[in-house]
Amino acid sequence: MDMPSQADKERVALRSRALAILARREHSRAELRHKLRTFSADEALVEAVLEDLVARRLLSDERYAEARTSSLQRKFGSARIEHELRAKGVSRSLAMRAASTSRETEVERARAVWSRRFGAAPRDALEKARQMRFLQGRGFSFDAIRAVLASAGEDE
Repeated sequence: MDMPSQADKERVALRSRALAILARREHSRAELRHKLRTFSADEALVEAVLEDLVARRLLSDERYAEARTSSLQRKFGSARIEHELRAKGVSRSLAMRAASTSRETEVERARAVWSRRFGAAPRDALEKARQMRFLQGRGFSFDAIRAVLASAGEDE
């Protein structure tokens, strides 16, 4: 019986690490590549392990984008979600597609974020600008921000 070579042992160890990382949460391919590089300097081996995981459908940028979008929707607007996905190595088209699903509920989500943070209509122009900047920083569209602040003024 042949003994496994050092390369085989390294491949098994790297695959095992990748599975342990993926067991905790979904990762994008780029994210997992970055993490695996700390365990192996062999770029070809890292890519081979990633290809194997993709082929077995254990690694999926689509699944990652969907899970991450779902998580980020509680606090952020579509623009911020798209930016976060792109920063994690998701392709532009996939990030845009994932973020576009959250655009349908953007006003409601912006209202919920605004309500948790402020809860009251702005008293003056300075306060209104501050609230607008906050929502803009969270990645909500100008239309959603305007709708939230307009409805806040009507509630009084």
